[in-house]
Amino acid sequence: MDSMIIMINLFGAVALLLFGLAQVKDGVSRAFGARLRTGLATGTRGGLRSFLSGLVATIALQSSTATALMTASFVERDLIRPRMAQIILLGANVGTAITAWIVATGIEWLSPLLILSGIVLYRGRSSTRQGGGAALIGIGLMLLSLNLLSLATEPMRASPALAAFISLLDGALPVALLFSAALAFVSSSSLAVVVLILSLASAGLISAELVIVLVLGANLGGAIPPVVATMSGPVSARRVTFGNLAVRTLGCIIALPLAGYGAEFIQMLPFGPSKLPVDAHLLFNVLLAALAWPFSRPLATLMTRLVPDQAEPDTAPKYLDAHELSTPVIALTSATREVLGIGDLIERMLIRVSEAFEGNDSSKLSEIATLEERVDKLQQAVKVYLSKLGREGLSDENARRSIVVIDYAINLEHMGDIIEKGLLEQVSKKISLGLRFSDDGHQELRKLFDLTIDNLRVAQTIFVTRDFNLARQMMETKVEVRRMEKQSAEHHLERLRDGRADSLQTSSLHLDMLRDLKRINAHIVSVAHPILDESGLLIESRVRAVAE
Repeated sequence: MDSMIIMINLFGAVALLLFGLAQVKDGVSRAFGARLRTGLATGTRGGLRSFLSGLVATIALQSSTATALMTASFVERDLIRPRMAQIILLGANVGTAITAWIVATGIEWLSPLLILSGIVLYRGRSSTRQGGGAALIGIGLMLLSLNLLSLATEPMRASPALAAFISLLDGALPVALLFSAALAFVSSSSLAVVVLILSLASAGLISAELVIVLVLGANLGGAIPPVVATMSGPVSARRVTFGNLAVRTLGCIIALPLAGYGAEFIQMLPFGPSKLPVDAHLLFNVLLAALAWPFSRPLATLMTRLVPDQAEPDTAPKYLDAHELSTPVIALTSATREVLGIGDLIERMLIRVSEAFEGNDSSKLSEIATLEERVDKLQQAVKVYLSKLGREGLSDENARRSIVVIDYAINLEHMGDIIEKGLLEQVSKKISLGLRFSDDGHQELRKLFDLTIDNLRVAQTIFVTRDFNLARQMMETKVEVRRMEKQSAEHHLERLRDGRADSLQTSSLHLDMLRDLKRINAHIVSVAHPILDESGLLIESRVRAVAE
């Protein structure tokens, strides 16, 4: 029973440490996420600036994994060169080690004060104050977890089971390294594992050589989560995280046989044996950075060969970056760019159908189904992305903008459905059966096709600029489309009454195409509704009120 309580206390303390780390990362991202990303993306003109950018970002975020994923996303967009990305991650590794060293300096007594200050800030109205408050609360919880870890490991000194397990690891150092790496991978935090090793070492439970090996394993395991996170991502991102894992793996292979000598050397330093884990953690990463820095260019070249380019699927979103969700303005801009791309796909579909209708060329219709599938997947990705953004607590303005972006994406998806299930089948039938519209009917449909494509281009502009005058013109265009559709239908019925054979053969097609083009235009015009609604120029119904 006692051993069960000890394990619960130990795992609870580790869980509190991980929760504190997550709070710091989320809080800093919320308060300073945009500045950190901007600094990380722009501070890479030279090797030293790249190294310092990675170091500062990791100390702020308390997570080298977060820094690695941000860096990978910037490499994907060609904002950071692959060589500089490798140097940034070297700085991130040192940043994690510095954080562990600071945490172990005996400032646990600050924990209550930091938590109290964090709660006061968190009650503020601005997102910066709330983010800063969450970060302070997280730091306070991390320091509190150190006390709990110390209390949890104290009864373990007399545990025969733990002594047997540690003696087993002492006799199989490679196994100890892999065990520590697994812990770091599962917890997604090398810092948490190093702090746990610190608690065990402070209690005198493990030898100096085993401490070094366990720290090496924590470093190795900490490089794995970014690799896993980018496995399904672009090739450029995978090269960065694989390169960092390769550097740490090689460093551990070289350092493992020297662990005993390293322990003796570090114990000779004037820092005290109780801080051996964090001293070893910092020394390993500083030496690794110094040795790997000159080889950053060959490493980037090697990763290009080991992880070759692959054809990326067109259905994948190009601009939806999960790391931007902490900064709603940037996330909304990225979602807007993605939806504009969906609009371009719809325009391409309309043009292909129009060309097939004009030239009786069925080959123009071959890619419609593929384009519609891309539209479906992208609009779904946008909806999921913005639903996650909604959980972060948006301002009223950003919440309204988010709804506008989602609505436009949904309307574009409906247009794609109408094109694929309506216009595509109608034009295919016209071509396969060799049907010929009357000259007047053909011209009427041709004009409506052209107007629809022009309207979509204007809608794309309105979606980005939110121009009031363009929105009013778009609403007037809706009336014009309705008039054209009505006149064309009336003219078609007149031709039927006149007994025109070509009109008789294409009657249902003509009316169906008019209906579908009108429906597409109705979805296009919807982009103007939010703008005019905000100005109070829309009414809920077009039905005129009847006086009683």
